[in-house]
Amino acid sequence: MRRRAFITLLGGAAVAWPLAARAQQPRKVPRIGILDFFPSAASADSIEPFQQGLRELGYVNGRNIHLEYHSAEQRSDLAATLAADLVRREVDIIVAVATPAAHAAKNATATVPIVMQVSDPLATGLVASLARPGGNLTGVSSSGPDLAGKRLELFRELRPDLARVAFLGAANDPNARTFLDETQAAADSIRVRLQPLLMTGPEEFDAAFAIMIQEQAQGVIVQPLFVGHRAKLAELAARHRLPMVAEQRTFALAGGLAAYGVNRSALSRRWAYYVDRILKGAKPADLPIELPTTFELVINLKTAKALGLEVPPTLLARADEVIE
Repeated sequence: MRRRAFITLLGGAAVAWPLAARAQQPRKVPRIGILDFFPSAASADSIEPFQQGLRELGYVNGRNIHLEYHSAEQRSDLAATLAADLVRREVDIIVAVATPAAHAAKNATATVPIVMQVSDPLATGLVASLARPGGNLTGVSSSGPDLAGKRLELFRELRPDLARVAFLGAANDPNARTFLDETQAAADSIRVRLQPLLMTGPEEFDAAFAIMIQEQAQGVIVQPLFVGHRAKLAELAARHRLPMVAEQRTFALAGGLAAYGVNRSALSRRWAYYVDRILKGAKPADLPIELPTTFELVINLKTAKALGLEVPPTLLARADEVIE
């Protein structure tokens, strides 16, 4: 072989070899950090639907995507620490569950995409627009149209003599005022007296129920952020014979009278849609925040019987789930 031809051939091989080597390198497995403000025991109804949504889009945890779950146990300081840690470990996307977690993630990074599930991203200052969120946040809202009013109407159907109802809210939740204002407006519209009680934690529950009894409340509406303490709240409600109505079905499963609100499983499945779009190159700023479209009514018939309440057949027929 001539010297020039040999050099040309060698040079071609030198160019081709790195290309072949790069082609054989394994593709990076995307890492998704899930920052949940709720306790891990309360999150099964969200995480499994999310993974199911991912599987439908071709992602299998541990194979071509890696999920890292972190619970802030309803502590804002821990949420901030965990968010900063996820950023340091260079996750590709942060999924933030609940408003405090979304704020913690937003404060930790302006570049890592954040997919959030929050009640009202506008009222709490997370985004300036639902249609074009801007920045690095997008996701779904769990705040549906007039849910507070519909829950109070449900309460009155279950207890027709309802005239005084307590509202148990989380003082450290940025959404507490929104929840309270919506419930107050709904109570005023049907002439029901609302008794607001904003608590900082479960250590105040006993005192709160003592106030309810003293003020002759006929029931209690519980804010979603207390989902991690639903068993304790159901036990107190049963002890004081106070019907408890909440947004999430897990409260009814724990012994509450009823729940009406957004279908959380359907909402969690939508996280997968956003994760997929972002991994394929979409910018969070350009992905509109979705409002919920699927709702569910759950009635605990066992609790109703224990409280001596008769559930109208028409209400049972509308229920998505009846616990007996």
